[in-house]
Amino acid sequence: MATQIQNVRQLLADVRQELRNKPNIVATGVGYKVVNGKPTEEPALICSVSTKKAKKFLSQHELIPEKIQNIATDVYPTGVIHALQDPKRKFRPAPGGVSIGHVSITAGTLGCLVEKNGQQYILSNNHVLANSNDASIGDNIIQPGAADGGSFPEDRIAELSEFVPIQFQGGSGGGGGGGGGGGSDCKIANSTAGVLNAVAALLGSKTRLVAQKQVVTQAGENLVDCAIAKPLSDDFVKNEILNIGKIAGVAEGTLAMAVKKSGRTTGFTTGTILQIDVTVDVSYGTNKIATFVDQLMTGGGMSAGGDSGSTILNEQNELVGLLFAGSSNSTILNRIQNVFTALDINILP
Repeated sequence: MATQIQNVRQLLADVRQELRNKPNIVATGVGYKVVNGKPTEEPALICSVSTKKAKKFLSQHELIPEKIQNIATDVYPTGVIHALQDPKRKFRPAPGGVSIGHVSITAGTLGCLVEKNGQQYILSNNHVLANSNDASIGDNIIQPGAADGGSFPEDRIAELSEFVPIQFQGGSGGGGGGGGGGGSDCKIANSTAGVLNAVAALLGSKTRLVAQKQVVTQAGENLVDCAIAKPLSDDFVKNEILNIGKIAGVAEGTLAMAVKKSGRTTGFTTGTILQIDVTVDVSYGTNKIATFVDQLMTGGGMSAGGDSGSTILNEQNELVGLLFAGSSNSTILNRIQNVFTALDINILP
């Protein structure tokens, strides 16, 4: 195997410039060929592209041959590769992946921009933008969050528009400026947060149709931890994710799917969906527990406190989840379909 890899490395040195002259190539290297989403043991020349296109849309010159001198090639969609920036600083315009928060919390993460009724909004968690139910509609949102030096009014970027109330064990969800108890410190990715599917609650239904399947919830269970805020100006925000780029669409989170995120605390990280259909108790602090159903779980190393609100994308830059909770060895995500249904929002074109 070592000899094979050395042969691929020598070939890459000879053909690297030729490959890099092709449009859309952002990087070349040596790796293992991936087949059906899984790495094989076959060493290959890897060409990273900003956008992976179907062969029918490429000219003969643009195509990467399947083999070069009997050595396999592979195409990996990385997106545009950016110099990594500090997500804790002030951004104008502000992309997803940076520090943000209600004026009364420390800091969380700006997820992404979404659309509702023809207007654009900031998407993040309830406990990031709505202070775990304790906020009122119209409250001020600052970027960066207070823990990162943000202050009111200098860093005001948006006003809270809507949130799905959190349903805690042994009590009601509250909302609209009361009932949540205690201010959120956004330690969600170290264990915190949660929220109820408001649409179903308003309809008095315990059965919710999500992602072409029925999810039955009981009293006190939550599907999402989410909220939106209206930017003071559309020029204050940017429709992309820091260190990732533009969102390409929405997809279903599935077992073994490779995912990535950009967050306020740990920046750009990657992981794998290890569990689906997760039911989990999430702690908000002393005597505050919320139960969530139909969640996704990834492994450790993907998040830490302050990453709450980060949007989770697959390798094609499609949204699959909204990060809201975790522990030292796991990260919990709301399915993005549940979030979009609860808030009646869509991806921003």
